[in-house]
Amino acid sequence: MRCLLSSLLILFSLAANAQCKTFRIGSRGDTLDCVDKNGMKQGKWVVKVAPLRGEPGFEEEGVFVNDRKEGTWRRFNLMGDPLAVENYKWGNKNGISRYFTITGIEHEESWRASNPEKAFDTVEVQDLKDPNRYELVVVKNDGRSLRHGIWKYYNPNTGAQIASEKYVLDKLQEPDAENVAKTMTKVTVDTTKGKSAALPEKSKPKEVLEFEKKTSGKKKAVRDGRTGG
Repeated sequence: MRCLLSSLLILFSLAANAQCKTFRIGSRGDTLDCVDKNGMKQGKWVVKVAPLRGEPGFEEEGVFVNDRKEGTWRRFNLMGDPLAVENYKWGNKNGISRYFTITGIEHEESWRASNPEKAFDTVEVQDLKDPNRYELVVVKNDGRSLRHGIWKYYNPNTGAQIASEKYVLDKLQEPDAENVAKTMTKVTVDTTKGKSAALPEKSKPKEVLEFEKKTSGKKKAVRDGRTGG
């Protein structure tokens, strides 16, 4: 049985390597730093950056998919101490990323990535006065991540949180400010017919209308968090 497993692992490794124009074999026998025949980084990578002009070097590891970072990436200093744990989607930061000093966590960031193949995306924005109510708004995709969510700052020595900020679609949201969604194009749905309804406050771009046509009936624009019963 053990011989069979070893043989299978060798076959999988050979198949993976056959897709790579260049690669190297790690200490555990896995394929690393693969560049495919189209010149794109694929699979697991370990990237080493040497110190330069006073800037400390570092090492990071994670997965590339079609030359874009994907999933969790970890960064260490050259002594092996953790510097960052970042999450990526479509090559951009997505979700929670955490950053560390030698003594402990320093701050935590929250990001939202969008599919680069889509010109527009929809995002649920929480109502500041009613945390159970959300509005679905349309966001133009410019190919970068947006700060979205709670950013937290810590005392690295004690681990205690010392400050926080809330970002909504890359804008800092002050507690007494107007809801960011108020000035944005919203997606509304006629729940009785499953068709998008026109907005009275402003006309929508052609691209947004096409987007709503494709997604009509799939999701309500506003939800209030209440359950039936």
